[in-house]
Amino acid sequence: MADHNYDYDVLIIGAGPGGYVAAIRAGQLGLKTACVESRETLGGTCLNVGCIPSKALLHGSELFEEAAGGHFATWGITATPKLDLSKMMAEKTKAVGELTGGIEFLFKKNKVTWLKGHAAFEDAHTVNVGGEKVTAKDIVIATGSNVTPLPGVEVDNAAKRIVDSTGALDLDEVPEHLVVIGGGVIGLELGSVWRRLGAKVTVVEFLDQLLPGMDGDVRKEAQKIFKKQGIDMMLSHKVTGAKVAGKKVALTIEKSAGGDEQTITASHVLVSIGRRPNTDGLALDKAGLAVNKRGQIEIDHDFRTSVPNIWGIGDVVPGPMLAHKAEDEGIAVAENIAGLTGIVNHDVIPSVVYTAPEIAGVGITEEEAKERGLSVKVGKFPMMANSRAKANRDTDGFVKVIADAETDRVLGVWIIASLAGTMIAEACIAMEFGATSEDIAYTCHAHPTHAEALKEAAMAVTGKPIHM
Repeated sequence: MADHNYDYDVLIIGAGPGGYVAAIRAGQLGLKTACVESRETLGGTCLNVGCIPSKALLHGSELFEEAAGGHFATWGITATPKLDLSKMMAEKTKAVGELTGGIEFLFKKNKVTWLKGHAAFEDAHTVNVGGEKVTAKDIVIATGSNVTPLPGVEVDNAAKRIVDSTGALDLDEVPEHLVVIGGGVIGLELGSVWRRLGAKVTVVEFLDQLLPGMDGDVRKEAQKIFKKQGIDMMLSHKVTGAKVAGKKVALTIEKSAGGDEQTITASHVLVSIGRRPNTDGLALDKAGLAVNKRGQIEIDHDFRTSVPNIWGIGDVVPGPMLAHKAEDEGIAVAENIAGLTGIVNHDVIPSVVYTAPEIAGVGITEEEAKERGLSVKVGKFPMMANSRAKANRDTDGFVKVIADAETDRVLGVWIIASLAGTMIAEACIAMEFGATSEDIAYTCHAHPTHAEALKEAAMAVTGKPIHM
């Protein structure tokens, strides 16, 4: 039952992974809850034009490449696949529809009201949604993020020549030559999709390595793997302009430090240089809020903003822009609003790149450890020496465990392997419980599994792995 002065106990702005989870949890806790969302479907960027459709295309493109003479041929299986791109796109769309529809069902099940429209603050307790004023005792801002624009390179998803991540998920033809601007997670995932389906792919990255923020060994190994797969890379370069002429795009590229300008021609361009918080149109000033230099809304440990009844979670607040981080914060903020104790351990937030092989990490990198002045011990184990990976003929990558030199407590785990995204969960649980490398090393792992590589890497921290 809502406070008699307000329409709702809690109003969540945004129905992405953070917002819809917060709304469902608030409903479970007996709070009268509403969630504002302007899209035609729930789920935000992640379910509609991000995590889910990209993973569907990654899976479909992997199957196509395996059948087209890749892994199939290794096992003596002969196939001549034919790509029906429209069918692949239809299956992607079907998966998205099933999941977004599922959230709508969960809203009804937990008595969450979906208010359709854009939200703008009138004051700290009042939001205008489509011309109607709605009040709430507590308000959660969960508006997510959108793509960062690149000056001189204008995105036009409708024309399907220069696209952002949304447009790259909806191309109606396989690019002849796709230039990906940005060597981060999204660019590499979507570049991988189109490379497998037959496109020539060139990645232009401003820095001298791919995957900013990840462990140095992982970045180096990933670069070798992507090069072996046929992705061309222009590291330490930047795109300064783009001009569309018919079905071609002329890109002006120069070195990051300046000079040595050149022009390359592509059939399609994907701009993927990062994301920025969604705060435009919220009228934050009317609620007494402002954003920091990065456009984010600052919060305290409990996710409360400088205005006591307004909270923030997900991409719109500081921290990694990851769906699962937003989900955990959604549960925590709802519990805090309900008077419980909601906590998220931001030191144990995994990140995954869903390429083939997958790349995953949690905790600090070896470089970060040195920057902090920490003394660490490192154990590495190659997938080449893992029995299951060897049997599957799928041996790219390694597992790396970083532990405190004095206490042996695990500080970070980094993995490149076909199942890295699943394997990292074990590392997260271990770190959440303060495990040492010895704890992992002396935990029995099923044989033969990829997960044994983590056990062996942990053994390598304090002694020697058995199989290397």
